[in-house]
Amino acid sequence: MERDSHENSRHPIHQDGGFDTVGSIATNVEDGFTMAAVGDLLFARPVTKGHYPGLDDVLRIFHGADVSFGNLETNILDVQSKGCPQAEYGGAYCISAPELGPDLKAMGFNMVSRANNHTLDWGLEGMRETSRALDENGIIHAGAGENLAQAGAARFLETPRGRVALVSFATTFMPMARACDPAGEAPGRPGLNALRLEKSIVVPPEMLKSLRQVREALPGYNPAGKDPSRVVLGGVTYKAGNKASYSFEPNSRDIADILRNVRRGKQISDFCIATNHEHEPGAWSQEPPDCEQAFARRLIDAGADGYVVHGPHQLRGIEIYKGRPIFYSLGNFFCQDLRTPVGDDMYEVYGKDPRVDTDAEVTVDEVAKGYPTAEGFVGSQSDTIFYESVVTTSRFEQNQLAELRLHPIELRRLNRFANRGVPRLAPAPQAVAILERLQKLSTPFGTKIEIENGVGLIRLLSGLAQ
Repeated sequence: MERDSHENSRHPIHQDGGFDTVGSIATNVEDGFTMAAVGDLLFARPVTKGHYPGLDDVLRIFHGADVSFGNLETNILDVQSKGCPQAEYGGAYCISAPELGPDLKAMGFNMVSRANNHTLDWGLEGMRETSRALDENGIIHAGAGENLAQAGAARFLETPRGRVALVSFATTFMPMARACDPAGEAPGRPGLNALRLEKSIVVPPEMLKSLRQVREALPGYNPAGKDPSRVVLGGVTYKAGNKASYSFEPNSRDIADILRNVRRGKQISDFCIATNHEHEPGAWSQEPPDCEQAFARRLIDAGADGYVVHGPHQLRGIEIYKGRPIFYSLGNFFCQDLRTPVGDDMYEVYGKDPRVDTDAEVTVDEVAKGYPTAEGFVGSQSDTIFYESVVTTSRFEQNQLAELRLHPIELRRLNRFANRGVPRLAPAPQAVAILERLQKLSTPFGTKIEIENGVGLIRLLSGLAQ
């Protein structure tokens, strides 16, 4: 009975005496509700029982949070009995020992996203074993499943201050990892919840003219039905613009599915988190892709109470839209570079021989060169910027975002390879530098970040939210 009374007090009542409509997107949590959110968990080995001075100080930030969220960018399995390295993988074979399930729980994580470019590094068995490890430890996860409906569906966490939904998807993923639904007699396909992007290269008009001349000179050119505003050359689409850049157009069907899943998730929860694994336009960029802001706002309009992006492994700006946080990238929370075992394909990519070289020697090259792509390597992942981030805590009062705290962390970049990548609070000068960079990145979104005692603060007052 107390719960019924409590529920009634939280749901607004219309003038006709009925309860809030099923389509409501309003936040509906108890005062003090707090979401702690971080970026990528490139998490290879358990840490809570190890010697990592300062880790406990970071984990204390999660204490009292209703939901503690991160992106699980690895697979949890015993490779001796389950799974195998796939021919198509996310640039590195991300794998973690079975002990990581209890370790995540011990650290305080209770929600993780699963849709990313490493979801199927170890095949369907690896994906399923990861699900089993998370389920056994009571960690809610979304973004991967036996078909698209399961991968895209919201998953729910019960907390004393309200039910939390999580919808996970990825714009960066391996093509064969994309889940699909049944069609006629064809069964569905296991995998991840994908948001496909059509990539174009923007060039000045005079360059487009030259590209058009090259296309017309090539054998097999057929001018019928060609769009004069763009040139397709070697499978790459070019279009005219003011300066050279990349442009992305989301797949309309995927957008509709994701927005519906967010709306549905919010209809049967009190608070909804949408989350995306996104490398675009590249790990070199501190700015999100050109399509991201408009889509982020559509997610909030559909019912998301927070939107968390991860993937480029560095910080990007923060926006507050209609009193809800949008994190355009939260960088890394873990960056344990040394992963083992490593598939034979990865040895070949980096010119190594598994009969002579070790997993660590392959990984050293991977960190130095970056992930392989069709154009070459994405660039060094060893720069300081990839080992600096923040832990965010968003506190809600009267169903409004009241305060957002940003706790700077650094991931022991200068430690020996075996111990690198585990978070600790950044020392004062480094903490201020991290926050000042985040201030600059957030300014284009109209977000003001104050710095007090080495912690970033975004304060919102009722009626003043953007």
